[in-house]
Amino acid sequence: MSALLRRLDLLLTRLRWTISVPVVAALELLLAWGSHPHGLVVAIIAVLLIGAVLASVHHAEVVAHQVGEPLGSLLLAVSVTVIEVGLIVTLMAGGGSGTDSLARDTVFSAVMICLNGIAGGAFLIGAVRHRLAVFNPEGTGAALATVSTIAVLCLVLPRFTTSHPGPIFTGAQLTFAGLASLLVYVLFVLTQTGRYRDFFLPVAADGTVRDADQDGHADPPGIRSAVISAATLVLALVAVVGLAKVESGAIKDGVHALGLPDTVVGVVIALLVLLPESIAAFRHALGDRVQISLNLAYGSAMASIGLTIPAIAVASIWIDGDLVLGLDPTQIVLLAISLVVGTLTVVPGRAKTLHGGLHVVLLAAFVFLSASP
Repeated sequence: MSALLRRLDLLLTRLRWTISVPVVAALELLLAWGSHPHGLVVAIIAVLLIGAVLASVHHAEVVAHQVGEPLGSLLLAVSVTVIEVGLIVTLMAGGGSGTDSLARDTVFSAVMICLNGIAGGAFLIGAVRHRLAVFNPEGTGAALATVSTIAVLCLVLPRFTTSHPGPIFTGAQLTFAGLASLLVYVLFVLTQTGRYRDFFLPVAADGTVRDADQDGHADPPGIRSAVISAATLVLALVAVVGLAKVESGAIKDGVHALGLPDTVVGVVIALLVLLPESIAAFRHALGDRVQISLNLAYGSAMASIGLTIPAIAVASIWIDGDLVLGLDPTQIVLLAISLVVGTLTVVPGRAKTLHGGLHVVLLAAFVFLSASP
C-alpha cells in the first residue's frame, strides 16, 4: 500500500499542479464524503478547494482560448453556475436553519458580486491601468438589461405578489418565473453568439473592434490541449462542488459562532464559486480587455439567475419546505441602486476611476449590511 502511495505521489509531482490538484481534490472528496470534518482536516479541504477553483480557471481559459470569444466567457460563466446550482441543491437537501432562503441569498449575493465586485473591479483596474476602461456599450448594455429583467422577475416580484403569504411564489408563479428567466437567458446567448457577436468583443480606444486579421471577427485561437483541459475542468468542478458540500457544516458553524445571520452563508458560497470569474475578469482588465471582463461579470450574474432559479424550481419538487425568493427591502434598495449606477456607467462605453469606485463602495455596503442588517 505504501509503495502504491509513493508511486502516486511521484506521478502527481510530475504532473502540472493544474492537473494534479483536481485529482488530489477528487480523491479527498471520496475520503471525506458524508463526514463532518473538524480542525486540520477542514483546513486541508479548504486548501484543496481553493486549488481546485484556481485549476478550473486555468482549464476554462484554455478551453475558452480554443473556442474563442465570446463563447469562452460564456463557458466559464456556465461552469461557475454549475458549481452554484450543485452547492445550493445539496445544502438545501441537507435541511437546517436558513435553507429555505439559501437559494435567494446565494443568487442575490452572486448578482451583487458580479455587478459591483467583478464589473466594478474591472472598471477600476482598467481605468487606473489604462486611463479609461473602454468597452462596447451596445453589447454590455444588452447584457445589463437582461440581468435587470430576470433579477426583478425572480427576486423582486415575489415580495409583491399576493397569491401566497410572504415572499414566496406559488407553484404556477415559480414555474412561469423559471421558464421566463430560462427563455430570456437562451435568447441572450443566441444574441451574444450569433449575428451580434461583435458587440461582445474587446474594442480599442477609438471604439473599433480589435481584429488583427481584419476579417471582422475575433482572431482565431490556438489549440492548447483543449480536450485534456475540458476533462480536467469537469473533474475540478465536481471536486469543488463536493468539497464545498463537505465544508458547508464548518461554514455554517463559523457563521453562527461569529453571531452572524444565515444570509452570510449565501455570501460566502457566492464568493467561493465566483472566485474563478473574478480572477479571470481582473486579468483581462489588466490587459485592457475590459469587454471580456464585463462579459464574464454580467454573464455570470445572468446565469446565476437564469439557470439557477429553473434548476431550484425543479429541485423544490423533492425538497421539503418553502422556497423563499423575494428580497428584503434593504436588498431591493441595494439591487436597484446597483442597476441604476451600472446603467449610467455602461451607456457612454467608457468608465473612469470614479465609476469603478462607486461599484466597489456598493459591494462594501452589501457585505456590511449582510453581516449587520
